[in-house]
Amino acid sequence: MSNHTIMEEPKTLETQQHTAAATAASPATNGQEPLVEPSETNVTIEVEGPTLTDESAALRQEIEALQGQLAEQSRQFDDLKTRHLSLAAEFDNFRKRTTREKEELQEQIKGRTLEELLPAIDNFERARSQIKPANDGEMGIHKSYQGVYKILVDSLKRMGVSPMRPEGEPFDPKYHEAMLREQSDEHPEGTVLEQLVRGYMLGERVLRHALVKVAAAKEEESPTSEGEATILETDERG
Repeated sequence: MSNHTIMEEPKTLETQQHTAAATAASPATNGQEPLVEPSETNVTIEVEGPTLTDESAALRQEIEALQGQLAEQSRQFDDLKTRHLSLAAEFDNFRKRTTREKEELQEQIKGRTLEELLPAIDNFERARSQIKPANDGEMGIHKSYQGVYKILVDSLKRMGVSPMRPEGEPFDPKYHEAMLREQSDEHPEGTVLEQLVRGYMLGERVLRHALVKVAAAKEEESPTSEGEATILETDERG
């Protein structure tokens, strides 16, 4: 009986091993999911986050925004530059206009002052041409006031005053004022024969017009009235 027992134990162990292998290969029971062996196929792992396309679009938008800001800054710079140049030109024109007006005002003031002195010059010239000293005392007086006249004339020359000398020149209303007309065979019509009151120039501007006598053409002798009557009578008889 004991021999029978020894021979059955191996069978029991082998049976247990076979049962364990079958249990591992068979689907699980009692609510447990079966084991799945991993396959050799590639597995794709998706990672959430920005892709390369999204980054390029964002960079493009940022570049476009910066370019827009640059264009706006350039436009503002051009506007400020144009305004600066305009203001500089206006200031330069204002400076030139102010300087020109100041010089013109100075010339006007100087001209008016000098014009008030011209009658004194005229009187000195009349005295020199009309007074004839008869003795040494009169000659001394004559030389004294002629000295004053010379000093005054030299001062006027230094200030740019020059006398006109229109005798023999054609009459020009810009410089001359005709006071008398005289018939003349020696000079063409419109020639200045004599300067009655001297004219003066202040630089290129007329300080005082010269009062002159102008040559006029001689009038031709008209036909006698008898000849005209004779012609009329002949016509009536005819």
